[in-house]
Amino acid sequence: MSAPLPPPAADAGIPVTLLTGFLGSGKTTVLNGLLRHPAMGTAAVIINEFGAIALDHQLVENARDDMILLKSGCLCCTVKGDLIDSLRRLFLQRVRGEVPEFDRVVIETTGLADPAPIIHTLMADPLVAARYRLDGVVVTVDAVNGMATLDEHEEAVKQAAMADRLLLTKTDLATPGQQAALAARLALLNPAAPRVTVIAGAIEPAAVLGLGLFDPNSKSADVGRWLRAEAYEAHDHHDHGHHEHHGHHHHDVNRHDDRVQAFCFTIDQPVEPFAFESWLNVLTSFRGPNLLRIKGIVNLIGHDRPVAIHGVQTLFHPAVELPAWPDGDRRSRIVFITRDLDRAVIAETFAAFTGTDPAAGGDARLAGLSSHV
Repeated sequence: MSAPLPPPAADAGIPVTLLTGFLGSGKTTVLNGLLRHPAMGTAAVIINEFGAIALDHQLVENARDDMILLKSGCLCCTVKGDLIDSLRRLFLQRVRGEVPEFDRVVIETTGLADPAPIIHTLMADPLVAARYRLDGVVVTVDAVNGMATLDEHEEAVKQAAMADRLLLTKTDLATPGQQAALAARLALLNPAAPRVTVIAGAIEPAAVLGLGLFDPNSKSADVGRWLRAEAYEAHDHHDHGHHEHHGHHHHDVNRHDDRVQAFCFTIDQPVEPFAFESWLNVLTSFRGPNLLRIKGIVNLIGHDRPVAIHGVQTLFHPAVELPAWPDGDRRSRIVFITRDLDRAVIAETFAAFTGTDPAAGGDARLAGLSSHV
């Protein structure tokens, strides 16, 4: 029996970009660089406090206590209370004509911020979820101190692992060896996130905006750009070689990186909807905190079109049935970024519920899930 799907909600909601990065990674410089672009004139930027951002006074048109209008037309406001209240209030002010008609939002976070709760906010609050949608997570990484930061701070590892785009800052100050080591480490931690070099905050808005499933220009789904499943396949091929030839890490169980895995399931056969939903519900109920991010397109029995899923830990966006498959490949592809949760555990639970081995694509003959969740 096929589970009902919500109606398509292709490009509904104002796209939200989450800009984060560890303390001292150049996030403020990047934000100031973005705000200089005319393309940001129809954006609203939510920041924690103006003092922390040090907005260039030459950019400012007028200001009041909690809101600044830049000469480009871009609106900057501080978080008052919690983020939910800020997003609700901002939308109401937009409807009433009290602020410019912004068409996207950028949220700048503190350096210690865990991206997951902010993404939860966009998914969990009904009013916020109805008006906004996550477009992408953009993370700044300091090329000089990035390796040490990843070694010492688990928050930094989580930020990098959950990113849709990684901005490498201070590369002009880093040695070639530092840059190469950091690039290799980030490639293992998050193989699908493109890395963009940023010097002195100089970056085009197009490099960090429009990263979600729906192309802002064509208003259609760009599955390949969003999912980047092929990056995980290349990652799988190189992973064994990395551990063989880079023994100086000694697979230190205390390294924060070693707790994070990034991988992609490819399932050849269509999946029964109720079995798939049951598996996802059980997985998130028992191991939700370990699921940093899940996104994918799924071929469900009884549905001619692909269904897109996207979740963080225990919360998921409503599933969206896309207008069509992006190409002739109708296999399901699901990307996982996990912490302290092995790929084999997820594969075996998937097989137990659906009867399909995501590694082989055929009928599964694997053990049940009772010992794994």
